[in-house]
This record gives sequence, structure tokens and C-alpha cells, in this order.
Amino acid sequence: MSRQPVLIETVRVRGGTAPLWGHHLARLFDSCRAIGVHPPLVLETPEGGADRVHRLLVSSRGVESEERAVGAVTPIRLVTSAIRHEPYPHKTTDRAQFDRALSEAAARGADDGLLLVAGGWAAETGIWGVYWWEDGRLSAPPFDFGILDSVARRRLAELAGGIVERRILPTDLAGRSVFVANAARGVVAVHSVDGVDVVSSSETARLAAAFWG
Repeated sequence: MSRQPVLIETVRVRGGTAPLWGHHLARLFDSCRAIGVHPPLVLETPEGGADRVHRLLVSSRGVESEERAVGAVTPIRLVTSAIRHEPYPHKTTDRAQFDRALSEAAARGADDGLLLVAGGWAAETGIWGVYWWEDGRLSAPPFDFGILDSVARRRLAELAGGIVERRILPTDLAGRSVFVANAARGVVAVHSVDGVDVVSSSETARLAAAFWG
């Protein structure tokens, strides 16, 4: 018998509210339908208290929750990971590939590892989605790589008027304005890719300021 999938939602509580809660609910129910998990009948909106991350674990057995502090939002150093990216279209607890990429990056003095698909194209990192500006448009790896349909990506598409799906090699990221994002920490600049500094962009700063609404 196959193991029951457990879905994850990491919800940022900021200023006493969960600004992306609607996106989290939409993504959660999409994933429940896709993988056959009974959606929860009732979910209380996380609110009040200190700035934090509210983490939900959702399976057909029910809902569990836990809370943790918000991580650092300083610019990060990425390195190309030796771990091959396997499809991860839904956010579940089956995160071994990402844990390995994070450990590998730390051993190399970096903050996170950029996983690649066949052909050497950039996919996503251990905890972040990857974005860059190209021809004046916000760009990201294509969903057909099997990358996560993240809440951060949904929010960024809303702010930027859409996201252009493009394939890119890690060596080409260094020449562009690159950033990462997730629903717990928001938009965070990338300092370097494989030791090569990347350029900054006022458009990235604009998205970061607008991300939480």
C-alpha cells in the first residue's frame, strides 16, 4: 500500500494577519483534488500575535499545525546542486531531494542549492522558487519541469501581470537580475550564483515592497 501523502502549507503571519491566506487555500484545495486527499472541512485563519510562520500539515487523517520563527531575508548565495530535480508539483513532506540540496550547499559555504532537470536547466532550490528579469518581463522555469506551483509564484504573477516561462542555464543566471521567493519570507535577492555576483534591479525591489500587500 502506498504511503498517504501529507500536504504542507507554510503561511506567513505578518502584522497580525495572514496576507496570502486566500492563495494558500486555493493552492491547498487544488492539491487535495489532484492527489486524492480529503480537503479539511474547517480551517481557522491564522492571525494575531507575533510575526511568524504558521505551518499546516494536511492529510486524509486530518490537519496538524505548528509555528516557527521567520527565517533570514538577507541576500543568498546559490550554488548549482549535484542533486537531480525530480517532479514536485505539490508541496508535500516528501522533500528528501531538497534537504540533500540544502545540506550539500551548506557544505560548500552557500545558502541553498539550485537543482537542475535533464539538459542542465535550472528548476528550483531547496526552499525557494527562482525568478529573473529578461527583456523587461518577469521570468521563471516552466511548470512542465515538475516544479512547485507555489503560493509565492501565484502572488508574483498577480503583481507582475504574469510570468513568462523560460528555460535557463545556471551560467546564464549570473548575467541577469535574479531573485528567489517563497510564501514564508517573501522576495529575497540573490547575491551570487556559483560564486559569480548577480545584478540588482529596482523592479525586484518594487515586487518585494508589494509582495505582502
